[in-house]
Amino acid sequence: MKKVYVLVIFALVVLNVFLWGVLVINNLNEKNNRLNETTTYKKQPKVKNNGIKKTDSKISKPKVAITFDDGPSTVYTKILLDGLKERGVKATFFLTGQEIQYSKAVVKRMAKEGHIIGNHTYSHIDLKKVNYAQGKDEIEKTNDIIKDLTGKKPEYIRPPYGDWNKRLMNETDMSIVLWSVDPEDWKDQNANIVANRVIKNTSDGDVILLHDIFKTSVDAAFIIIDDLREKGYEFVTIDKIDSVKVIKNKNINK
Repeated sequence: MKKVYVLVIFALVVLNVFLWGVLVINNLNEKNNRLNETTTYKKQPKVKNNGIKKTDSKISKPKVAITFDDGPSTVYTKILLDGLKERGVKATFFLTGQEIQYSKAVVKRMAKEGHIIGNHTYSHIDLKKVNYAQGKDEIEKTNDIIKDLTGKKPEYIRPPYGDWNKRLMNETDMSIVLWSVDPEDWKDQNANIVANRVIKNTSDGDVILLHDIFKTSVDAAFIIIDDLREKGYEFVTIDKIDSVKVIKNKNINK
C-alpha cells in the first residue's frame, strides 16, 4: 500500500511540473504575438534614394565647364547645340569675329538657349605679338559683332594661345578665361581618344577646352558629357565655376 501511495505522489508532482511548463510556454507565445503585432503595424518612415533618408541638405556635385573655341562652324556648331539642348547642358563659346558672319543665326541661338558667348579675337591673333592698336581693334570689332546679334557685350575673352597684353586686357574690362584640361583635339581628330583624355584628367572645378570646328570634337563632347554626368558631375557655364583659370579683370596685373 505504501508503494502505491509513493507512486501517486510522484505522478502528481510530474503532472504539476508538466502543467507549469505548459503555462509558461503559453505566456511566452502570447508575449511574442503581441510584439509581432506591434512591429507589423508600426508606421515605417519613408525611405528614398536606395535606402538613404531624404533630408533638407543638398549634396554638392563636382562642377566642370566645357568650352569651345574658334567657332562658330557653319556645320558642326548646330549639331553641337542640338546635342547640348537634348542633354540640358549649357556651355561657353569663344567666337572668332570673322567666322560669325557665316553663322549669325547660330550665334543668336547660342544666346537664346542660355550659353555664354565670349570673345576669341577677330582673326585668332596672338595678342602678345601684335601692337596695342591692332589687338584693341581685334577685340572691339568682335565685341561689337556679338553685341549686334545678341544685344549683350561679351564679359569674357579667351586670348588665342593663352597670351595677352596686360595693358590691353585692363582697358577692355573683360575677364580672361584659360583652361585646365586640353586634350589637343586639333591634333588628334579622333572622338574616342579626345574623350578618354578629358575623362581621365578631369576633376572638380576644371575648365575643358575643345574646338567645335571639328566633327570629332563635337562627338567627343557628347561622350564626355554623358560619361562625367553619370559619374556625378554637373556642367556649368564659366560664370558659375570657381577656377584659377578664370582671371577677373581686377586681378589681371597680379
